[in-house]
Amino acid sequence: MAETSNGNGVYVDEEEQEVVKLKQKTQRVKETLPEVLNRIASAILFPEPAYSGSLLRRIKLSVADHAPLLPEASKNSARDVLLWTRRGTPFRPLFVISVGTVTFVALTALLVFMLFFLAATINAIVISLLISLAAAGGFLALFFAFVTAIYIGALAIAIFAISVTTFWSIVAILIITGFIGFIYTVWLVTRKSFGFAKHSLDVTGSAISSYTTARHAHHLIHTNSK
Repeated sequence: MAETSNGNGVYVDEEEQEVVKLKQKTQRVKETLPEVLNRIASAILFPEPAYSGSLLRRIKLSVADHAPLLPEASKNSARDVLLWTRRGTPFRPLFVISVGTVTFVALTALLVFMLFFLAATINAIVISLLISLAAAGGFLALFFAFVTAIYIGALAIAIFAISVTTFWSIVAILIITGFIGFIYTVWLVTRKSFGFAKHSLDVTGSAISSYTTARHAHHLIHTNSK
């Protein structure tokens, strides 16, 4: 068994160090996606001494330390959601699908807006630079005013269009999900009602059959006694 000496002259087992590292790694593997994202945000907004410095430095250190954990944390979160879905009623998969679809639509709308915002910003910067090379003075100021107005108007139209589309898409998803849930509830109630009715008919038939058999036996006994 190999031993190593640290700076204080204390000998530490290498196997114990490996066990500690393995436990730390196992503990990290079990982390979920919200926990990792919370640690990233905490390291940026409420930094410890190890993460002190400028905002860019905190972001860089936090992402560098916690980004490798995101794939495994995503798998753990997906596994937890799948287990939670399987353990519950049939309405849980419907709830998970509806929430996932709404989240996907919202993120897609945000991505489209960010791409439009980036394209509009680059376009405005390029046009401004080109015109500024060919004009100066009052015309340049007027041009910048028009470019700013067009830029703000385009962004406002984009925000309105994307917001309206996203809102009505989410409303449609919720309506469809509610309609599916209602149909599924009616189907479950109908199936339970048919099952209960069948069970009641079976019990009634068994009772009638038992009563008929008992009466027939009593009649035979009474006939034989005569």
